[in-house]
Amino acid sequence: MNKKYNTYSLLNSLTDKYLACTIRGMRYTYKQFQAEYPDDNACLQAVFDNRYGDLKFCPKCAAETKFYRVKKRQSYACMHCGYQLYPLANTIFRSSRTPLTSWFHAIYLVSVAKNGVSAKELERHLGVTYKTAWRMAKQIRLLMKQDAERLIGVVEADETYIGGRRRQAHSYDNKVPVVGIAEKRGKIKAKVVDGASAFTVMPYLKANIQPNAVLHTDKSKIYTNAHRDFKHLTVDHGVGHYVENGVHTNNLEGFWSQLKRSINGTYHYVSPKYLDSYVSEFVFRYNHRFEAVCPVLLERALKRS
Repeated sequence: MNKKYNTYSLLNSLTDKYLACTIRGMRYTYKQFQAEYPDDNACLQAVFDNRYGDLKFCPKCAAETKFYRVKKRQSYACMHCGYQLYPLANTIFRSSRTPLTSWFHAIYLVSVAKNGVSAKELERHLGVTYKTAWRMAKQIRLLMKQDAERLIGVVEADETYIGGRRRQAHSYDNKVPVVGIAEKRGKIKAKVVDGASAFTVMPYLKANIQPNAVLHTDKSKIYTNAHRDFKHLTVDHGVGHYVENGVHTNNLEGFWSQLKRSINGTYHYVSPKYLDSYVSEFVFRYNHRFEAVCPVLLERALKRS
């Protein structure tokens, strides 16, 4: 027993050291950001290279060609026929009069803020109107969309309630339910649901967890029939137990805590209409906690939407 415990502790220690080294090696500073994207031309060139960097033949004249920058336009033209490519089309930058440097700066600010960045803060940093800052923040959140990959191994499932004004323990009628799932030492997924019940939660679990996974939950009635689809183990929060024989939902509890503190401290209030995008934002932050976020967001922003 002691040998197993020591081995488990050693693995955890080595994992933590590896992750710490990864974090130190994946920092992306503002100095690096400025060196890569000093002006609008550099930003536009980055978008073009990302989308058309390997394009050798003109889509119109079919000749082998090179594209040169068109003056006073955010486009590139074929050296033979003059056919123009607009790299900002179908990206979050399309139809925007805001300079690309402001867009890239906003993405950087969002990437380095652990608790999120409000539209008012973007307004102050970028010198744009609140309406523009709000739209930019909304578009950047679209880059944080969750993928469709299913979680594997040992997976926790839990639900929480966000918003509302009532403080009583069971007054959930004016709150928005959110369900989440988390791999042990892995990824998290979460979603706003229309009522926290087995009818709404179980289909989400089936769609996002591999059938052979081990599911850890509390003893909520929502998960009563989870044993039909997963190997289901529970921990009884009702009697004050939060870890029983290695079964717990502490990863999700920690995520809920971070999510709620960030919403209360940074955004103060989020309407139910947009809450799911804010949940996805913090899921994205959690899933990329061991890497530099800015390059990931920029890579997504430079691709077609």
